[in-house]
Amino acid sequence: MLKLVLTCMACPEQYDCFDGEKQVGYLRLRHGHFTVQCPDVGGDIVYDAYPEGDGVFYPEERGKHLKFAVDRIQKWISNGNKSLPEEPTPDVEFEMVGDPDAWNPEVWNFGEKRKESK
Repeated sequence: MLKLVLTCMACPEQYDCFDGEKQVGYLRLRHGHFTVQCPDVGGDIVYDAYPEGDGVFYPEERGKHLKFAVDRIQKWISNGNKSLPEEPTPDVEFEMVGDPDAWNPEVWNFGEKRKESK
């Protein structure tokens, strides 16, 4: 069983992951971005997510993300400590409400829109 050791409580919330005495993972949540690197800082990024918490997980989301992290670290170990293949983009259908390009500076010139609204 892997062991997570909390090394910083907040800003960032951070853990080292050990398999026995050997460090196999580094987990960090900072500025709303959670990354898991193996075997340490600068290693392979095996999981990343954008939880609600900024520099600390909300209690209801911590368990979920740490389980994903441990699962990906275990897969990295099982893969011979090599980078994991990227997972394919899911083949799903969805309905889009709203126009995400509305905030794209290449599509919508913010400066000109401000001038027009005055």
